[in-house]
Amino acid sequence: MLFVENEIGGLILFIRVVPYDPFWEVEYENESQMIRNILKDILVEIYHIGSTAVKGLSAKPIIDIMPVVTNISLVDKHNEEFVAIGYECMGEFGVERRRYFRKGGDNRTHQIHIFEQSNHKDINRHIAVRDFLRTHPDIALEYGELKMKLAFRFPDDIEGYVRMLL
Repeated sequence: MLFVENEIGGLILFIRVVPYDPFWEVEYENESQMIRNILKDILVEIYHIGSTAVKGLSAKPIIDIMPVVTNISLVDKHNEEFVAIGYECMGEFGVERRRYFRKGGDNRTHQIHIFEQSNHKDINRHIAVRDFLRTHPDIALEYGELKMKLAFRFPDDIEGYVRMLL
């Protein structure tokens, strides 16, 4: 996604969906290593989720990473370390029992969604969608094509884009 300033000083979000890029896996590996170093005392597992985790799938070029930790409240003590590697700390950001971080400012490149290991519902939801698309390449291809069409149809309307995806 890309933000640009409009004529009255507000920001407009432009949705950008691009063909699959194998470099996304490299980006995930590099970023996840930095996250492992930060959360090492509480990290249980770390996953590459979202569309960039599915080979061949067109996606917004934003790497989604999901660390799973022993205790979600202990994540907050690491906020300064995340800021030091370029992240904004957003707290729960609308999802209970999650910590959300984003990187790249107006041209977002990475998002971290941290959940406590006891939060099976949210963890399993993210993994299930990723794994379904990985094991059903025909559906993943259709989904990617839909995302491209919707990004063209709703280039500056994220709500419209998401509503039509669901």
